Amino acid sequence: MLVTLVHPAITPSNAPPLVIAHGLYGSGRNWGVIARRLADQRDVVAVDMRNHGGSPRATVQGYPEMAADLAEVITSLGGRADVLGHSMGGKAAMWLALTAPERVRKLIVADIAPVAYDHDQTRHVHAMRGINLEGISTRAEADAALSGAVDDPALRAFFLQSLDFRSKPPHWRLNLDVLEAEMAKIVGWPETSGQFTGPTLFLTGANSRYVLAEHRDRIRALFAHARFAKIPGAGHWLHAEKPREFEETVRVFLNA
Repeated sequence: MLVTLVHPAITPSNAPPLVIAHGLYGSGRNWGVIARRLADQRDVVAVDMRNHGGSPRATVQGYPEMAADLAEVITSLGGRADVLGHSMGGKAAMWLALTAPERVRKLIVADIAPVAYDHDQTRHVHAMRGINLEGISTRAEADAALSGAVDDPALRAFFLQSLDFRSKPPHWRLNLDVLEAEMAKIVGWPETSGQFTGPTLFLTGANSRYVLAEHRDRIRALFAHARFAKIPGAGHWLHAEKPREFEETVRVFLNA
């Protein structure tokens, strides 16, 4: 089963648990602050997706398989949960809701649509793999080494959260070989005839180009009760760029 980071409810209620699925190259730890704050009245469980963090390594990184991983976690929590997924995790959450709707009460999809994209994220695999970890002992050294391939300091900081410095030399807590080999599946979207009729929120960054107006007909065909909201001043990493606004929007939707 996936590795989980559990944040018990501060003031328990009858609300179902919230399961958070991170995006590509991420981990459950990326969601620590938001998860703790959303755990005011419900348990919040942030997972490490397969081939990420401490979760099992696998040869496949498709959405049916990732959705099955999430279903296994939800079964262990009682069988039904609210689910929040960002980017790759959002696609896995959508697939879960479409194919096993009994597992999902409410669905929040953060800045991704149920469509295939034409961008390629393998350059980041090459950048991480290109660092000579034998000569690195500190995060500052890793950041400097990665800066030659990744200009954005915020993106470098995100990647470096998956570099484990407890071992000597450090190692990536990512199965980079499989993520590269399965990239077409990750940026793609498998066809399905399912439909999810539960409450669904597509929450996007106003500056992002991942969920476009032309995607809405496709979204509504699969998610009959889809609602849409945008966070001003945020891009694809809306939860990191505007965490309090993101958190409050999620809370209002879940408690409505």
